[in-house]
Amino acid sequence: MTLSDADAIAECLEAVVRREFEGCTHISGLRRLASGASQETWLFAADGPHGSERLILRRAPGGERQHEMAVGLEAEAALIALAAECGVVVPPLRYVLKREDGIGRGFITSFVAGETLGHRIVRDPRFAATRQHLASDCGAMMARIHAMPKERLPPLRRADAGLRTDELYRRYRSFSAPRPVFALAFRWLKENLPATGSTECLVHGDFRNGNLIVSERGLEAVLDWEIAHLGDPIEDLGWFCVNSWRFGEIDKPAGGFGTRAQLCDGYRAAGGTVEPGHLRFWEVLGTLSWGVSCAAMVETFRSGIDNSVERAMIARRASETELDLLDLLAETD
Repeated sequence: MTLSDADAIAECLEAVVRREFEGCTHISGLRRLASGASQETWLFAADGPHGSERLILRRAPGGERQHEMAVGLEAEAALIALAAECGVVVPPLRYVLKREDGIGRGFITSFVAGETLGHRIVRDPRFAATRQHLASDCGAMMARIHAMPKERLPPLRRADAGLRTDELYRRYRSFSAPRPVFALAFRWLKENLPATGSTECLVHGDFRNGNLIVSERGLEAVLDWEIAHLGDPIEDLGWFCVNSWRFGEIDKPAGGFGTRAQLCDGYRAAGGTVEPGHLRFWEVLGTLSWGVSCAAMVETFRSGIDNSVERAMIARRASETELDLLDLLAETD
């Protein structure tokens, strides 16, 4: 059976819920959420005579497709379960799909109430008090992630600063048109690689505003663990500070709601260690990484493979990252 529509998924999902969730007799309200560019995210309710519970199904596109850099949904589920044990706020894992369930690869978590849209988190008056401590809270949460025991992690790829830079450079060289600002940034990265032997630990890989659930109480959950890997922990802090994740609040480098000092203070208070120069390296690399991704979409749009408006809107942001890189490199001189 090809599960390409909600009705087909709902039929199999209801069977799973009736079997695995005590007291649940059926599901209702299944709908796909707009969030989640690389994985499908579905919201539904598990209903029974004693009430209803909202749940989230995170599923591979089409049930089986997986990006080559992704850890795999089973490994992602294992990371979420371990993160919860280690004090990281995540949506509680409820069930990991099996092949015989007929839904494909994925898992079910509890629904966590809160806001995920970055532009609302940085501007909505509801979160004014939360924003006062959110950068520090995010730093502390990263420190907990980086302290997760390596011996209990599922198999993950290793990617230190040198490997990440080399991979990104090969991707950049595959483009048809050169970008002098990108070339300058690559030269700077090569000249400023962190010393080898840096602490290797779990790196979330996409910890940023937009992959968080935030409420008036504070940080409720860290989402999207699909590109987690073993590497330099400061990669997460640098990625968090990339201008593209500030949603217009460019004077607040930590997610659009705080300062680098607040982020680092929270990280250190929870046991992490970070130096300004080390953080700056990863902020430059993160900015360049996003720029290269945007430039790749330019290539895709021009080739006619995907000339959608959405693709073009993201592709144009390559020029924005060039400005961000010039600002960052000027600060480091």
